[in-house]
Amino acid sequence: MTHNYNVTHFVTSAPDIRHLPADSGIEVAFAGRSNAGKSSALNTLTNQKSLARTSKTPGRTQLINLFEVTDGVRLVDLPGYGYAEVPEEMKRKWQKALGEYLQKRACLQGLVVLMDIRHPLKDLDQQMIEWAVDVDLPVLILLTKSDKLASGARKAQLNAVREAVLAFGGDIQVEAFSSLKKEGVDKVRQKLDLWFNTRPSVQEDVDN
Repeated sequence: MTHNYNVTHFVTSAPDIRHLPADSGIEVAFAGRSNAGKSSALNTLTNQKSLARTSKTPGRTQLINLFEVTDGVRLVDLPGYGYAEVPEEMKRKWQKALGEYLQKRACLQGLVVLMDIRHPLKDLDQQMIEWAVDVDLPVLILLTKSDKLASGARKAQLNAVREAVLAFGGDIQVEAFSSLKKEGVDKVRQKLDLWFNTRPSVQEDVDN
């Protein structure tokens, strides 16, 4: 089944998993450093200019934001991590919320990790991937802002990251992505469709 991501709409924001709606249906989460272009990627993917707010000041997404594609099928924008100018205590809070969401949210089917193609696999990126692999969660890594590199350098960086993630084990796919040039958008939609079709999005009524 192919989903229409253009009809995706905002549902709610929550500071942690205790404030999220019921743990049912299917969710795919988007995570990345605060300047990785996560909001731009979500806007490009859904063909909407301001579904996820892009901010001139990275690190503003301090809540878990939920967007619904269709009934029981959701995209989740996780708090950006690793931004230097955020107070230490707040960073710890986010990290706890992120870790908890990844490890305890049963309806989570996949994780999209976004990294600037020029600065991939920083410590916190690797931590996110390790968390996901630990709980058998498939990962799609998007190397964002790929338009910033010439095609030869882009290809080399893509291959280098694909090589590097083999060490994590787990189900990890790596693709180049550009919100500006719309590169990689189809591959993301294909992956999301695959994850969203992994199991019924609406639990069947057992009495039927």
